[in-house]
Amino acid sequence: MSRRLRSVFAALFCFSTLTACAQHAFENEIQAFEKQDQTTPPPANPILFTGSSSFRLWENMQSYFPTKKPILNRGFGGAHLWDMNYYYERLIPKYKPRQIVIYCGENDVSDGKTGEETYLQFIELYGKIRKDMPTVPLVFVSLKPSPSRWSRKDEVQKANHLIQSFLAGEENAKFLDVWPIMLNGDLRPEPALFKADSLHMTVEGYNRWTKALTPLLK
Repeated sequence: MSRRLRSVFAALFCFSTLTACAQHAFENEIQAFEKQDQTTPPPANPILFTGSSSFRLWENMQSYFPTKKPILNRGFGGAHLWDMNYYYERLIPKYKPRQIVIYCGENDVSDGKTGEETYLQFIELYGKIRKDMPTVPLVFVSLKPSPSRWSRKDEVQKANHLIQSFLAGEENAKFLDVWPIMLNGDLRPEPALFKADSLHMTVEGYNRWTKALTPLLK
């Protein structure tokens, strides 16, 4: 674990205690993953995609990437980064991933968390990953510019910039900024990339993510 990472943990203590009693709404989904693992064993040492519904709703994810890159999708519900911290042991290290790809934090900001609070939750998750898997490559996909959450764009970008700046100083870690590829000429979210809810993505949205992600996958 890097010295920079250890220096952040002091700030996490008070923040974590505020959320320690929060209730978890995703137990059924995590149990469903565990049952699925028993009936259909996941690939060995997969590229593990995990996070919130932008991954959960990515149908036939493997078909977007070369077959030689074994993909396991473990996106769940409307996950927050705190949920990922809570379910960490049952969600990430058990799969012994060759690489971890994370999309999470957008729901945190949408529900009122600041960019800094969202960043601190990511740091807690990253610390757990690095304690168990110090050299496994990690990609964090930036929080996207969803039209339905455009009023929160400043906090979204604050979280993105804090996470990007942190990961720039870490080994085996990449920050993928999808913000530019999802805006139109007016620097607004491109409508064709989003479903009618103005939140979740269309096939074209996932095609753009695929093009950006593929060079980063191991």
